[in-house]
Amino acid sequence: MMAQTAVAQAKTAPAGPGPGPGPGPWGIKNLLDLQYLDELFSIDNLDVWFCSLVGSIAVGLSGIFPLLVIPNEAGTALKTEAGCQKLKKLLSFAIGGLLGDVFLHLLPEAWAYTSSPDGSHRHYHTQGLWVIGGLLSFLILEKVFPDEDSDPESKATCQRTESSSTDLSSEVSVSPQTNGICSNNNSDSKPKTDLSLYTDICKTSGYLNLLANCIDNFTHGLAVAGSFLVSRKVGFLTTFAILLHEIPHEVGDFAILLRAGFDRRKAVRMQLSTALGGVMGACFALCSQSQHGAENATAWILPFTSGGFLYIALVNVVPDLLQETNPRNSFLQVLLLFCGIAVMALLSVVMD
Repeated sequence: MMAQTAVAQAKTAPAGPGPGPGPGPWGIKNLLDLQYLDELFSIDNLDVWFCSLVGSIAVGLSGIFPLLVIPNEAGTALKTEAGCQKLKKLLSFAIGGLLGDVFLHLLPEAWAYTSSPDGSHRHYHTQGLWVIGGLLSFLILEKVFPDEDSDPESKATCQRTESSSTDLSSEVSVSPQTNGICSNNNSDSKPKTDLSLYTDICKTSGYLNLLANCIDNFTHGLAVAGSFLVSRKVGFLTTFAILLHEIPHEVGDFAILLRAGFDRRKAVRMQLSTALGGVMGACFALCSQSQHGAENATAWILPFTSGGFLYIALVNVVPDLLQETNPRNSFLQVLLLFCGIAVMALLSVVMD
């Protein structure tokens, strides 16, 4: 909750060197004033700009961390059944991380931004509508941009071939040796085809996850730049707290992208591209030159992003885990889901 602390201090402390918010909404209208531009990019403000942009980029570069956790051969290993089980375990952790992020970090922070002194609860209804809006927006996007193989017949075919491959291997085991050699080739190629179909079905979910991460990074940029407007110390503390929160989150996002059919290198590149959202958020906060603009934007962006994360976790990823029939694997998946929630809960306590 370092971003909330920064907002509280900004309301009572001067927002660093530079001009005030100006007459426009969130102060952005002042960008048309040449004198305002001179003051905005003055030497006194260069330090704030530099620290804010570097901090936002550092948060975005946390997408490299999964490379240190997931080995190089992970992409090809996913085409085997053992690799598929490993991916499902990572996805279980990702679900827990997303749920913990939504209910222990994003929504509480949004409530703190809009809490009123008179104790009015009207803003809770508005934020609830933003959560629903985010969830429905991701649903509409997936309807508008369906995958080529997302029709029910292809899904049923994929499920039937997965079960029939085991029957085929058992039948061939009692056939002559010459046929057994041919059956080994078929049994090796068949699961690969099934898994490739499986990953092609889920392409859209990967891009939806990238969109949600880009919006989430925008709020991180707002928090980082808004904190540096208060002081350099608050800015560095906020950046460090966000980095702690993002590291396990990026591992889960990486697993979701692998599930969506991205290879290892492309998944990292796409995750790094979402860092642009953090830079845009930092520029927005710095151009407004006040915490008021960042606070107003964050009040609706956080619940909207929460709705997107809920859709990704509960609609796109959970159904895959429900297909697991092995009791031992199911237990491990549930355990890793709780581990993901526990990690986010621990980080929320540390950041408080």
